[in-house]
Amino acid sequence: MSAQNEGRRVATVADVALRAGVAKATAARALGDYGAVSAKVRQKVRDAAAELGYRPNEVARSMSTGRSSTIGIIVGDIENPAFAQATRGAADVAEAAGYDLILSNSSEQPDAEETAIEVQLSKRVDGLLIAPASSIRAANYTAIVDAGRPVVFFDRFVYDFDAEAVVAANREGAGMLARALLDAGHRRIAYVSTLEDDAPVTPRAVWDDGLLRFRPGLASSVIDDRVGGIGTALREAGIEDPLAFVRLGANVDGIGRMVTDLITGEPAVTAIIASDSVIAIQAFLAIRELGLRIPDDISLVAFDNAPWTSVTDPGITVISQPERELGALAARLLIERIEGEGGPARRHTLPQQLIERGSVGPPRA
Repeated sequence: MSAQNEGRRVATVADVALRAGVAKATAARALGDYGAVSAKVRQKVRDAAAELGYRPNEVARSMSTGRSSTIGIIVGDIENPAFAQATRGAADVAEAAGYDLILSNSSEQPDAEETAIEVQLSKRVDGLLIAPASSIRAANYTAIVDAGRPVVFFDRFVYDFDAEAVVAANREGAGMLARALLDAGHRRIAYVSTLEDDAPVTPRAVWDDGLLRFRPGLASSVIDDRVGGIGTALREAGIEDPLAFVRLGANVDGIGRMVTDLITGEPAVTAIIASDSVIAIQAFLAIRELGLRIPDDISLVAFDNAPWTSVTDPGITVISQPERELGALAARLLIERIEGEGGPARRHTLPQQLIERGSVGPPRA
């Protein structure tokens, strides 16, 4: 085959085998990293492939080996900095292990997530990393089991589905934020989340060994833990109705209105805990639009140490979450399972850190 002909078409495994002077089956094993091939022959085949500009046919290799060397990741909202960091952590681990990452966005909608799972499985991913859109809709994930693929959850877990999960210590982190406000003298403390939950919070709340828990649990395990941590801290401080100012279901356009109602209502709250940095910045803007000052008129704290929280005036007190580490550990655990390792499914909990800035002060007289 002339060099001119080589330049006119894509090189095949047969071309590589001919250039390396080995059988086609040997070249395929060397290029696919499977079967018995000596190190010397493998290097000879790879050199031939490089000379010819050979690019593997990923679909064909997937069909022959059962592996695509790809991992699917499904997040709630890639515009949320927390998910962006987790995705980067997963991507770094995947790349180092020789896997490509395919990203899908669920917009925190279980139906959209179910569609994303179907798309990812159709692309023959070797496994899935998922931040579940719902912790109570375990049926979403049966297709993954049916396809024989492993799944690892991150940021949240699913109550009735047996799978590895990597989460942050949200109950403890929520308690730290609540106590920071309580120590400053606050008693009317609000919590704002975008979680949509069909049932009211209070009827589901039960006290179990001094901790606030939910039966069967809120639709997101991370919000369940945060509301539980806040409620427990407020109850320990003697507040009779610790969930009076919990507000769920805030969409992006409605956050400002919800915050305004909390601040100007009767009785008005004196502090707000934002469930993430997206809510926090909308709350920050709403407070400014009311002509109020942080922390003189209202205190504001949040989950997620987004870059903007350290450069505002004042800086925002936050719980810093191990976002990148969540994605990285989840990816490592998934790759172990893809490659045949791993024992019983476990829940891995990573610590959070309170970063105190200037957004907490005593309640307005």
